[in-house]
Amino acid sequence: MGRVWSGALERRREAVAVKWTGIFLVIFSAGGFGVWSAMEWKGRLRLLELLRQMIYFLKGEITYSHAPIAEALERVGKRTHGPLGELFTGVAQNICNQEGESLQEIWRRAIKGLATGTHLPLTKEDLEQLSCLGEYLGYLDVDMQERTLKLYLEQLDVSIHYLRSNQRERCRLYTSLGFMGGMLLVIVMY
Repeated sequence: MGRVWSGALERRREAVAVKWTGIFLVIFSAGGFGVWSAMEWKGRLRLLELLRQMIYFLKGEITYSHAPIAEALERVGKRTHGPLGELFTGVAQNICNQEGESLQEIWRRAIKGLATGTHLPLTKEDLEQLSCLGEYLGYLDVDMQERTLKLYLEQLDVSIHYLRSNQRERCRLYTSLGFMGGMLLVIVMY
């Protein structure tokens, strides 16, 4: 009889250990998702700030250096590492290859490649605005290109201001909701 009780007691201990492990994993994974969402918010802000800096450099190259668009894009792209730098240098190389495509088509294709090729914390709206920028570059005079870049910079500034002003609250909210959602799920499951 003692063996039966010790076997049942051992199975009960294992069941409790598995239950607590499951509770820990659910809370940890839900909290991790909340932390990941907060990091995405911060990453989007950093990426848009970097893009704004690159557009300022591009505006300077076009306005003051009077560099052709391919040369300006290449210079700006070489200054910046990462996917955005590769975007600019890739577009510059495609322009130089002259495969019969317009700058607008090259730019749009590069943005689609950027959206599908790498994981960037940019929203669909961010990518659409960036894609629209390419429609007005290259074939207009310097003044119109400068105005186009200024308009895009204003759009970026609005997005950056929104992200900065809501960063603290959103990051806390995402993190808290992740952990609290995990706890709620544990309560509902058990």
